Amino acid sequence: MEVKLHDIGEGLAEGDILTYLVKKGDRVRADQPLVEVQTAKMVAELTSPVSGIVKDILIETGNTIAVGTTVLTVEASENPPAPKNSSSIKEELPSPAEKSAPQSGAISGALPAKNKLADRVKAAPYTRKFARQHQVDLKLVQGTGRAGRITVEDVYRFIENRKPDASLASNVEVSTPSSTDGRCEVKQTETIPFTGRRKQIALKMTKSLYTIPHVSHFEEIDMTALLNYRKKLKALDVNISVVAFFIKALAISLKEYPIFNAKLDEGKEVIKLEKEVHIGLATDTEEGLIVPVLRNAEKKSLRAIHAEMKDLTKKAQENKLTVKEMTGSTFTISNVGPMGSIGATPIINFPETGLMAFHKTKKMPIVNEQDEIVIRSMMNVTLAFDHRVADGGAAVAFTNRFKALIENPPLLTLELV
Repeated sequence: MEVKLHDIGEGLAEGDILTYLVKKGDRVRADQPLVEVQTAKMVAELTSPVSGIVKDILIETGNTIAVGTTVLTVEASENPPAPKNSSSIKEELPSPAEKSAPQSGAISGALPAKNKLADRVKAAPYTRKFARQHQVDLKLVQGTGRAGRITVEDVYRFIENRKPDASLASNVEVSTPSSTDGRCEVKQTETIPFTGRRKQIALKMTKSLYTIPHVSHFEEIDMTALLNYRKKLKALDVNISVVAFFIKALAISLKEYPIFNAKLDEGKEVIKLEKEVHIGLATDTEEGLIVPVLRNAEKKSLRAIHAEMKDLTKKAQENKLTVKEMTGSTFTISNVGPMGSIGATPIINFPETGLMAFHKTKKMPIVNEQDEIVIRSMMNVTLAFDHRVADGGAAVAFTNRFKALIENPPLLTLELV
């Protein structure tokens, strides 16, 4: 029986073969993961449709394949013995203590009949691979990620806390990120797999940087009025995040300056001005950078934008986004202010025309129109844009329109009254 890259929809028509979890001749169970495939947005596992034997592996790792391509074949067998050497199911084998217990009416090492695919632990493919490499049963690991998801750090902690095993001693000295900001402790020289989402991010960033002539325009915005306005809204039990105001202001500005809500199609030699405004929300997660999409921002109220943005970022952190929620953005934002950034030259989310980054808001002495020195809450923004599509004058005008809206927040809240 052929195992194909199935249609995952929403424009994701191809994938890269990352890792085979089995080899030719291995015996597998129905629903057992066989291979990891990296699409533009996620790592997908192709599972066996039947119990049987892997007959042929047709595509080498690293190759890009189209939807519908046969990756490997499995010959059906009604009752294959439980795999003994396949690394693909080490995480599902019993622990040593379990092996010593009597096995009534079951083949040694086989899973109970009730243990279906839906009962598998929550863990990313890289975490599963790390666990397999260190012979860790993920069912014994307590997940500390969102919704109980098991992270690499959880597996590492489990390895550290279990009884020493001479056969594993050379493998446990590894570093793992302790947070999404990349901090970690390196205990010895090591290598980190350049695969999965990290590889996909790198490919997309490289393509963007070497395809688009990037130009960055910087502007500073007085946030004082907006921050005070939010306090007044909170007093009325209306809580709208600062970023929701940014999105609303961008939606208005992009409708007035549609050249920044556009995509260049070099093959057809046209610039497509998008009718709808779909804002990509660059989000840092445990699995890497991901961009959920807030659709039709131009039609939504501040309340709706705030609620949807909160829901999308939560789903991104829990790895629960649908394909539709990760595709189709027309303009992307990056809020790096909470991390302390005061300036950057971001890379555009290809094939879009622009990306705006919001930096740290801090109190600064400013000379006002009366030549008085006053303290104001100031924020830097960066507009990165494709100079093939837009010119500098348009970039300044677009940013100034955004600035005017942010510095006059009542203009953004008319629908609240």
